[in-house]
Parts: sequence; structure tokens; C-alpha cells
Amino acid sequence: MKNILVLGGTRFFGRKLVEQLIAEGHNVAIITRGQSGNPFGDRVEHIQADRFQTEELAKAVEGRTFDIVYDNICYSPDEAKAFCNIFNGKIGKLVFTSTLSTYVANGTPHIEEDFNPYTYDIQLGDRFAFTYGEGKRQAEAVFFKYAKSPVVAVRFPIVMGEDDYTKRLHFHVEHILQEIPMGFVNMNAEMGFILASEAAAFLYFAGMKNIEGPYNATAHGTISLNNLIQLIEKKTGKQAKVSLLDDADRSPYAIPNSWYMLTNKAEQAGFKFSHLNSWLETLVENIVRDVRNYN
Repeated sequence: MKNILVLGGTRFFGRKLVEQLIAEGHNVAIITRGQSGNPFGDRVEHIQADRFQTEELAKAVEGRTFDIVYDNICYSPDEAKAFCNIFNGKIGKLVFTSTLSTYVANGTPHIEEDFNPYTYDIQLGDRFAFTYGEGKRQAEAVFFKYAKSPVVAVRFPIVMGEDDYTKRLHFHVEHILQEIPMGFVNMNAEMGFILASEAAAFLYFAGMKNIEGPYNATAHGTISLNNLIQLIEKKTGKQAKVSLLDDADRSPYAIPNSWYMLTNKAEQAGFKFSHLNSWLETLVENIVRDVRNYN
């Protein structure tokens, strides 16, 4: 049984991670600002603090130690540096949720060595000073330089799920059902994805196993944007209105080149990923049903 703190654990894959930690018998604390409530009740310790207010966060965990901290909501080097200042010497391990966006979408399958956070030039700044991908690169670099505990940086692609609060897959279902044009750049570009439950399972694995460093985590297989849209068309019974110009709502999947990762390192460590084909069609069916019922 471990004492575990989760930052960003009340929704989507963070919530699924907390549920797994509880089910496995660990002592779990979550930190939230208290605005979205505590979905776990007395099964977790609820610490109210703003993760992005350094003094408030430091006071909230003053005198506390944790075996593992999961940070799902760090987006900048400033936040990573503040985390190190607060938690160094007080935790056994950090698992940081990073992203595929640390890699350039250049059409090649990426391995962990394609971005080396250990030698990356650190430039401090808040989340508004960088793009999403650069903010995560900088955060990785800060954690690997300044954290005094082992660090695992888990690089996820776009995470999919019915309860995805970003509604990225929902965007395409809604636009096709409502016959609204969508803008893309390259319909032949292929993407990799991971299901929220599998993302949570890998975070759990990363915390419990004796591993550290960057790890790619994604389902096996890719799908072209053209084939994904065809799948949604099949499940909705409607034809998509696709534009390659800027006069349509830009798809959150509008990438110029194929963009995905390989997971050899994680698999060699003992984690087995699903195949995209084993769950994507069912997920699309469920989201089509949900969108229709909601509307």
C-alpha cells in the first residue's frame, strides 16, 4: 500500500487512474480547487488548493510526504520548477503526463530518443509563453534536471473516450450529423490514439514499476483521417462535408503529416497495449448514440 497524490484526478483518464489506485488499496489524496467537487467521496483525501498558485500549493502539502505523485496538469516549465521546489525530498517518484506533441508531426513514427529532455535548453515561462507542445518539452526538461526523485514522463497521443471533456472525437461526429463543414490539412495523414482506460492503466504501471525516463504510451496501429471520417460516416449514415481550405471549422485532428509513436520501450518494460482496431469502432458507435440522444 502506497501513499499517493494525484494532481488532475477528477475527470477523464485522471479520474480512471484514481479509481484504479483506490481499487488496488492505495491511500490516495487528490488536489483540486474545490470548484468541481470530489467524485470519490471519502475514498480519497481531498486537499483543496490551486495547483497553479505556488504558495497555496506549498502550504497545502506542508509537512507531507508521498510515495508517488502523479502530475496530470503541468503545462509549463514554471509550473514544473515550482513543483520541484515544493516536493523535492518529500516524494519517492513523480509520474508526469506529457504528450506526443513533444515530437514534430513529420510523417515518421517516433521513439523516445526523438526528443531528449535531458539536453534540452530550458527557458522558464508560464503556460502562456509557449505552445502546448513546447510547454510540455520545457516541463520535461525541468523535471529531469531539477527533480530529486525518479521521474517518468508519459507521452500520450490524443486520448479518446466517451467522457472526453475536450470533445475532439465528438467534434467530428457532431459536424457530420449536423452537416457542418470541417477543415483538414491532409486527409491521408495517419494518427495514433489511446483509450482513456488504457492511459490510466499505463500511468498506474509507470508509478508502480521500477522505471524512469520518457515513455511513449499509445495503442498499436494508426488510422488515416480519411478512414476515420469514413468510419464516422458509416456509423451516422451521413456524408461528411470536408474542406481543405480555411473557410470551415478546423478539425482538432487537422495535422499536416502522419503523427504517431512506437511503444517498444514500454512493452519491453512489461506493458501490453491494445490495438486501435479492437475498440475504435465501438467507441465511435457509442459517441454517435450519445450525441444523437443529447440532441
